[in-house]
Amino acid sequence: MPSSLAELLTLALVLWMGVGFTRRPGRWFRWKLFSHATFSILTLTGTRDGRTEPVNPYAELSPGSLMLPPPVLQAILSHYVRTGRYDRIDGHGRVLSARGEQRIEVRDTRVVVL
Repeated sequence: MPSSLAELLTLALVLWMGVGFTRRPGRWFRWKLFSHATFSILTLTGTRDGRTEPVNPYAELSPGSLMLPPPVLQAILSHYVRTGRYDRIDGHGRVLSARGEQRIEVRDTRVVVL
């Protein structure tokens, strides 16, 4: 048993923080952990004038940002082609979200979640 008020408050705070891992939406201070986070793990290749090179869409995000959902990925790749940086972009990878893990392909600059 906690012997001081500080220990009791620390224990209460730890228990309160633990409710973030529960699945009871609609209650105050409860949420499904990472319910809106979507991460993409990709290998992309850009082609321009017959030459290919690796493409890093994370370079367009804020420093330290890891979330890259398919609509944002599509916007970045479309920007690369529209500005003439690449003629086309192709690749494959995985999308990790609250729906689980899904395969993703980029075919001729079009993002397709499988």
